[in-house]
Amino acid sequence: MYLCNMEIIPVVSKQDEQLFLSVPLIIYKNDPHWIRPLNKDIEDVFNPKRNKAFRFGKTQRWILKKDNCLIGRIAAFVNSKYKNKEDDIPVGGIGFFECINNQEAADLLFDNARHWLLKEGMEAMDGPINFGERDRWWGLLTEGFYEPLYAMNYHLPYYKQLFENYGFKPFYHQICLSMAPKEPLNPKIWERHAELSKNPALHSQRMRKNNLNKYARDFSTVYNAAWAGHGGLKQLTEAQAISMFNKMKPVLDDRILWLVYEQDKPVAVFLNLPDINQWFKYLNGKFGLLQKIKFLWLKRFKENKRFVGLVFGVVPEWQGKGMDNYIIGEACSIIQSDASPYTEYEMQWIGDFNPKMLNVGYGLGNVKKSRELTTYRYLFNRTKPFKRHPILA
Repeated sequence: MYLCNMEIIPVVSKQDEQLFLSVPLIIYKNDPHWIRPLNKDIEDVFNPKRNKAFRFGKTQRWILKKDNCLIGRIAAFVNSKYKNKEDDIPVGGIGFFECINNQEAADLLFDNARHWLLKEGMEAMDGPINFGERDRWWGLLTEGFYEPLYAMNYHLPYYKQLFENYGFKPFYHQICLSMAPKEPLNPKIWERHAELSKNPALHSQRMRKNNLNKYARDFSTVYNAAWAGHGGLKQLTEAQAISMFNKMKPVLDDRILWLVYEQDKPVAVFLNLPDINQWFKYLNGKFGLLQKIKFLWLKRFKENKRFVGLVFGVVPEWQGKGMDNYIIGEACSIIQSDASPYTEYEMQWIGDFNPKMLNVGYGLGNVKKSRELTTYRYLFNRTKPFKRHPILA
């Protein structure tokens, strides 16, 4: 397909796959804040042997050239498991969009993805999203253009106009909050912490690596009670949790991994990781043997001062009773000590459809909004009323 010397090419060969990976190098070559993702992380998304989403869907990628020079890329995917409760039509996805600052080029990429999704029976497309879990490559960066967290999308400011000029509308905004973890917390947190500390049935534990399977199972218990079913999130089996924890084991730091128990029952979780992008940014997208050795060296000798909040959850029967303050207070006993290297903290995104969780985040006291990503939706039937993601009760 040609338009004003532009050619859109489906990714079918190994050479095409390399060109797909190369597009961001051109787009962000002068941006000091961009951190190149590991090639392996992107390749795994499109590898049926590595990505379980292929059990429920399919994907197609394209690259865009003008006068034989790379100027853009996009992926489209369908996934029968991708559903929000309010959706009354089949919705596909687009992602891994990159483009020069040219609306005509962006429109060609969007059009091509839309036509493919129409053939697959879709009636709308969300993007940019991932072909897989929502904790990776999800949403368009619209505020906070500084170094991204690991597996977080980074975009240039003009991308917002490319999406909105085409006709995409915000389906929901994804809010990231940050704080200086060594600074004093809101005194109300310590008041509630003191109250719950009087309950002899409650106690906290750090998730130690030498008993990781147990903590993974306990994590899945809290996760499923607190989160599964919200915003399309699915149940997490014990086996999945154990596999996830074992994959993360090389970078786990038990100073920032906490569970709270009522007797022997897990009731709250506070799961954080060092931001491994602070090490990966020195690897130039590669992770072969030499890069793995360099990573281990960096991890050993280059102090990482940023950690990332991945999951914060409280089981329903303890919600609204100060349990969030209790687990934060327990964690701060270590995080705010001189033994902790961490001076920067950022939470993974919270949807603006979840005001209760946003209030918990802001309630920490010295929190600010650090960045915002947006999940956009485009309805193929342009006369159909657009509805935003509903607010969670």
